[in-house]
Amino acid sequence: MQRRIGMKKQKVSKLASVSLAGALLLAGCSSTASTDKNSSKKEDKNSKTEISWLNILHTASPPTDTVLDQIEKKTNSEIKFSWIPDASKEERLNTALASDSLADIVTLTILENSSVRNALKSGMFWNVEDYLDEFPNLKAISKDIRVSASIEGKLYGIPFQKDLARNGVVIRKDWLDKVGLAVPKTTEELMEVAKAFTEKDPDGNGKNDTTGFMDRSDLIFGAFKTLGSYYGTPNNWLVDKKGNFSAEFETDGYIKTMDYMKKLYENGWINKDFAVTAKTDQQQNFAQGKAGIYVGALFDAKNLQTMAAGIQDNMELALVNDMTSDSNSERAIWSAGNGIGGLLAFPRSEVKDEAELKRLLKFVNDLLEPETYTLMTYGIEGTHYKLNDEGAYEIINQDLWQQEVQPFASSRPKENGYGLKDPNPIKALADEMIAENAKYAVFNPAVPLESPTYTTQGSELQKIITDATYQYILGEISLDDFKKAVKSWNDQGGKTIKEEYKAAYNEAK
Repeated sequence: MQRRIGMKKQKVSKLASVSLAGALLLAGCSSTASTDKNSSKKEDKNSKTEISWLNILHTASPPTDTVLDQIEKKTNSEIKFSWIPDASKEERLNTALASDSLADIVTLTILENSSVRNALKSGMFWNVEDYLDEFPNLKAISKDIRVSASIEGKLYGIPFQKDLARNGVVIRKDWLDKVGLAVPKTTEELMEVAKAFTEKDPDGNGKNDTTGFMDRSDLIFGAFKTLGSYYGTPNNWLVDKKGNFSAEFETDGYIKTMDYMKKLYENGWINKDFAVTAKTDQQQNFAQGKAGIYVGALFDAKNLQTMAAGIQDNMELALVNDMTSDSNSERAIWSAGNGIGGLLAFPRSEVKDEAELKRLLKFVNDLLEPETYTLMTYGIEGTHYKLNDEGAYEIINQDLWQQEVQPFASSRPKENGYGLKDPNPIKALADEMIAENAKYAVFNPAVPLESPTYTTQGSELQKIITDATYQYILGEISLDDFKKAVKSWNDQGGKTIKEEYKAAYNEAK
């Protein structure tokens, strides 16, 4: 990107020096500063805003300037990206934070990282809460999202707004027709389908070679947590009016979910090896016609459909996002990270005053405009995409789109709410259902809170519960044994975590 010149000389030299040290910048995306620019340029409302952006790269190589030129026109800016490969983001961001080798905008996607959280709490970045309402698209960020993205009650950046709740149930509709059942709406109806898919030869080959559920070894993104939502299980934590915290596995909903999975396993209505099955194997097995129920992200339906091409060409899928434990229960679906994908943060070392901060906030506000969002998602009409007869956005040059557009997708401050229609019918339906899920999303109240014990011991303690959950479902331990594991979790640090969350919750109120 040799054309990117004219940045603050001090900033460019800072970034370049870190790049040469191999600690921060991706080779090939450099900038040369030949002259000092007028220091007041960022304050001149009629000039282009010159922006350096330390960002995460999720593709093999940085984008070319084709789409970037258009983004700059839309936002009246000149942008210099410094790309960090996703695979090494944690190490390189830690280095950048420690050396204060940053940029006007810093993409922080790992808010649970202790170095990131400590940097945010230290005052290294601007608290933007009081400024958001000055900009229409930033003002639209909901209170729930702002709270979830905050650290100790302060919002140190603009939240990356992700889909609130993506999960649901994907079912072989052609198999439902074969066994004479309707699309299930309750967990009990879903179990009836699982039984029929296992015992009634839904593929019609005369062999006993199918199961109901095809699941994987993941209690979060597999079937378990989504089924838990249908039984009223809280999202990781339940907090009462006094700020007392209870873990999800201390609730009746969690036990009902274990009992449900246990019944599936005992009857053979789920793949027997689910506890050791990888996601790729789960999806391949489903696509090969070995099972008819997949619980996970609804947009996975498109991938399952693609994988089944040439193998299960008659596959017809039904998507369900309104399942409950019974007809009287309220809809609920857990939210991954409360819809927060990180922060666009503004370091005080680079952004010197309110005027400069507001210019940058306006830039992000402009990125949230529909036309700019479309650029960062699909590219340029006629070059990267076309609108088909149904008004869907159809990529016309996949290779060019991957090279010039795809790298920008993860830079969008918001990934939903624009109503752009996917040309694939099953993906378009999944998008609609995911958007609808937002009304029923269950947040994790601990996302914005601090617990030192959870930071240091949380992962190890969770292993106690994960192991006990699988052991109970597989019939290796009793419910009393599971409750003993919960007690062990409390005794070894869980009780302290709950107390720390309570203190942080009450302080943040």
